[in-house]
This record gives sequence, structure tokens and C-alpha cells, in this order.
Amino acid sequence: MPTETNGPLHGIKVLDLTAMLAGPYATMLLADLGADVVKVEPPDGDNTRAVGPFRDGDSPEGLAGYFQSINRGKKSVVLNLRAEQDKATFLRLVEAADVVVENYSAGVMGRLGLNYEVLAEINPRLVYGTLRGFGDPRSGESPYTNWPAFDVVAQAMGGFLGITGTPDGTPIKSGPGVGDIFPGTLLALGIVSAVRHAEHTGLGQFVDIAMYDAVLALCERAVYQHSYTGAVPKQQGNSHPLLYPFDIMQTADGWIAVAANKEPHWRILVDEMGHPELATDPRYATNADRAVRNAELRPIVEPWIRARSNADLVALFGGRIPIGPVNSIADIFGDPHAKVREMLVQVEQPGSAVPVTIAGAPIKLSATPAAVRRRAPLLGEQNPTDILNEWIAQTSNV
Repeated sequence: MPTETNGPLHGIKVLDLTAMLAGPYATMLLADLGADVVKVEPPDGDNTRAVGPFRDGDSPEGLAGYFQSINRGKKSVVLNLRAEQDKATFLRLVEAADVVVENYSAGVMGRLGLNYEVLAEINPRLVYGTLRGFGDPRSGESPYTNWPAFDVVAQAMGGFLGITGTPDGTPIKSGPGVGDIFPGTLLALGIVSAVRHAEHTGLGQFVDIAMYDAVLALCERAVYQHSYTGAVPKQQGNSHPLLYPFDIMQTADGWIAVAANKEPHWRILVDEMGHPELATDPRYATNADRAVRNAELRPIVEPWIRARSNADLVALFGGRIPIGPVNSIADIFGDPHAKVREMLVQVEQPGSAVPVTIAGAPIKLSATPAAVRRRAPLLGEQNPTDILNEWIAQTSNV
């Protein structure tokens, strides 16, 4: 169950104006690390509250899976930033805050009179984090600045889909929303870095993440390949252009990852296959040789793998070479790794006595652990005045 242990960001006060996935994922990481994250929602709330899924039989106040997963550990206040009274409340919160995060389209906060420059005048140590499809003009005005963007657009334009797909050139998007989640992770890192600077200097700054930029950075291999060789890397299914074997291979009862590209691992693999000569054959002596001649090796390696079950292959090679079955989420729920590493965490579902399970905190720290600290908030569950008084009290006690 959630823990109350303080994390390394304990005492950091965050106003979270984000919605959907990318921005809330960033602030979720901050909350897991102990920051006091207050989600500032419009009267109708973040629209992922209605996306689902919902469990059969849950009460009407039950939280949607989408919202519960990435807004755990946060508080919620309702403010209409177009209303002068609510805007004044927000500005008072900004005075006491350490961080403001938003993922509106470029210019929206300016039109509300709440842009970074205005807020920095009120609170010079404020860290202001943004995440947009193509970044903020302050960091360089993209020709796409005003284009809306979602995960699949970032995957497409940032280069991910140019190298991910089937060998016939068909792009296939990633299962998880990497076009949202990786930019969100980088935003959290940027915010933490800026907070550290502010603690040393008393000066905040503007943190800007473009989803396009983040996905391009994720595709760093394609960048250097093109620069070094002039090649345009393409989709090639489950293989790797520079390593062999470094593949997802079919087995008798599923699929398995095999990464035996290093010479010691290659030797173990071919010895167990009954082909020790492949380890000494000069044509396949190094990974570079095997990568160039992988078409010669596949008809030998892959049928041998395909004739054996996942369990047999794991029993034979587990701990000896990098290998692992392609797990379904049901497999992961039964895997002792996920249990011992606390990566499947139960949280309260309002209106129900039966908790729900969400992904745990992957960042492990020995002294100030990251953790899922509580469920996601109900819409407007906290009062802005109470939050403000608490923050002012914390500031005066520093």
C-alpha cells in the first residue's frame, strides 16, 4: 500500500496545471519523489478523469484507471483561471510555490496574464516548466509552434516511427505512449535540475521540453548512423542493424528476447545449440562480422530457438546470457520480480473497499525512497485556501 515516507523532494511545492499524459507523468514523478504536487484543475477537471477504464460495480466517485495511474500522490484544487477571483488565488499560491508546470499550447498562459515573466516577477525563485509538442518560442521558434500534438504525432515527427516497424517499411507505434512519457520524464529531470539551481542562487528559470525534441533524443542511434554513414535507418522489425544476435525470436509457445552479441555470450549460445564451430569461424568472429552476415546465421539460430519453449530456454540460458521472455501484463502480475521490487502497487479506489493496482515507482533510493504515496485526488478534493495557508506556514518555518 502507499507509504508516507518522505522522499528527496519533500518540501518542494508544485502547482500542476497539466492535463492528459505527458505533463501529468512529469508531475507524477515529482510526487513519487516526495514533492507536494497540487493539481490545479478547471471546474470540469482534467478530461482523463472520464477516459476510463472503470471497474464494474465501482461507485460513481471511483477514479478512472488512466487518471488514477498518473495522478497518484497529488492533491486537487479547482480554479477557473479566467475568473479574476480564482486568478488572484492562483497568484497567491504562486508566491509560495517552488514550481509551476503547464502543457497548454504556446501563448495560452500569456493570454491569461499568467505567463512566466509575470509569475517570475511575483516569485523570482520560481521554476516554470512547460511541455508542448514543438516547444516554446522562448527556446527557439519552431515552424510548428502552433500545431497541436499528441503522442503519435511526436513518435512520427521525432523519428521513432522511421525506425520502428516491419521490414517492409510499415511503421508501428510503440505500445506505451513514449511520445508523451519520455518527454514527461525529461521535464521532471529539467525541473529538478532547475530547483537545485534555485536553491543555490535564489533564481528560478524557464524549463522547456518539446515532445519532438525528446523523441529525437530517444532516437539518438539514427542520428549518428546517418551522420557517420549517410544511411537512412529504416524499420527492420525485431532485429538490430549493428548487433547480432540482438533480436526478439519466436519460440514454441511465444516470443523471447535474445541478446548474445558479445563474444562470450555468443559462444555459450552456439555451444548449447551444438554448433561450437560458429564461435571460431572467422566469418562470425566478432559482433560486427555477425551483424553484416546475420542473413547467414538466422536460418541456423532461429529454427533452434523456435523448437523450444520459453521456459526451457530461460532454464538453459537464464543468468548466462541476456535473455528474457516477452511477458504479457498477466505474466508480470505473477512475476516475483515485480512483487519484490514493489512495481505493482495497490491504492484506494474511492467508494469501494477493493483497491486497484497501478504501476509503482521505478526510481529506488536507499535513504529517501520514491514511492506511490496515496491515490489520485478527487476533483477539488482540497481547498485552495488550506493549501495556501499550509505552504505559507512551511515557508515561514524554513
